Amino acid sequence: MKLIVGLGNPGRQYEETRHNVGFKVIDDLSSELQIALDKSKFNGLYGIGHCGGEKVLLVKPLTYMNLSGECVRPLIDFYDIDIEDIIIIYDDLDLPVGKIRLRTKGSAGGHNGIKSLIQHLGTQDFKRLRIGVDRPTNGMKITDYVLGRFETEEKAGIENSIKQSTKACEKWLNTEFLQVMNEFNA
Repeated sequence: MKLIVGLGNPGRQYEETRHNVGFKVIDDLSSELQIALDKSKFNGLYGIGHCGGEKVLLVKPLTYMNLSGECVRPLIDFYDIDIEDIIIIYDDLDLPVGKIRLRTKGSAGGHNGIKSLIQHLGTQDFKRLRIGVDRPTNGMKITDYVLGRFETEEKAGIENSIKQSTKACEKWLNTEFLQVMNEFNA
C-alpha cells in the first residue's frame, strides 16, 4: 500500500492559501484516481483505492499543519504501511512559485508540519514532494504569508506545480522513486 499525504489546514478560511497546496494535490489525485475522500478517522480525511494494481491511501490531516504527525502515525500503524511507501506533499518557502522538488529524506527546514512528522515517525527518512510558494519580499511575517492567498500573477505557476505534483505522485505508484525524481526535478 502507498500512502500519499498532503499537508494543510482544515476549514474554509484556509482553502486557497499557500499553506494548503498539499491539500490541493490530494484533491486533484482524488479526482484523477477516482478515490473518494470518504473516510474520517485518526484526525484525518482519507480515501482508499487502487491504481495499476497498487493499493493507494490519500490523506488530508485535519489536525492543522503543526500537528500533522498526530494523524499520519496512527494511519501508518493501523494500515501497517512501511515508511518506504509514504510521500508527504507540502509548501516550501525556499522554492519559487511554479517549482516542485522531490527528495527521499531531509530535515524539517523550519516547516512545522514536517517537524511534527519527523517527531511522530521517529525518522526524517521519508519521501517528500515540496511545492514552491516563494518567500515574502515586503517584510510580511512568514505565518501571515503562508496563510495568505496567491497573488493573481502567481496563480498560473501554482496551478502548474499542482498539476506536476499530481503527475509525479501518479507516476510514483508504478515507478521507482529515483526515476520519478529524475524526471520531475529536471
